[in-house]
Amino acid sequence: MKRTTKRPETKLTEARSHFRPHPWHGLDPGREAPEVVDAFIEMTPFDLMKYEVDKASGYVRVDRPQRLSSNVPALYGFIPRTYCGAHVGALVARGTQGDGDPLDICVLSERPIGRAEILIRSRVVGGLQMVDHGEADDKIVAVLSNDDVFGDVRRIEDLPPAMIERLEHYFLAYKSRPRMKSPALVHKVYGRRHAVAVVRAAMQDYRDRFGG
Repeated sequence: MKRTTKRPETKLTEARSHFRPHPWHGLDPGREAPEVVDAFIEMTPFDLMKYEVDKASGYVRVDRPQRLSSNVPALYGFIPRTYCGAHVGALVARGTQGDGDPLDICVLSERPIGRAEILIRSRVVGGLQMVDHGEADDKIVAVLSNDDVFGDVRRIEDLPPAMIERLEHYFLAYKSRPRMKSPALVHKVYGRRHAVAVVRAAMQDYRDRFGG
């Protein structure tokens, strides 16, 4: 009679090494952060739903349908191991707090990218100083670092103004309701130097909040 050899049980510690890392806490912002960062993409310009990473599990969940006809005009996600807290809020006004989320980022690419849940090496060029319900909710603007068209862009002023206008319009409208005023305001569009300071502040807020 042929004997069968039982396979040894996989130890839990070995199994954990094969788990997918949490995109917020388990990934790295990149060796060249805050100037060049790895952005985790949650949404693409083709999405008709609002997606975001579930903070507990790390999986992308459906947040809500896009109520209005405008879609996000760029790849949209966040920078891993960042947190919008006191340091980010202080760059808006004294006493302002961040929204308690990872720092949002919009990445421009000349070639359409229709796939989310990916990492994109992104060069920071500027941002939108947005306040939502009184909390800092900055949107960093970046370009795909090796893009054939945008790869050499270093300043937000070098991007077509229409692209920035589309970003402003989307973020002012995506929470709007008929006959109701949007709770979000874009105070200003800022350049690369301030954007790098915001990323650096969000990295410090993350260390203050979560350690490491």
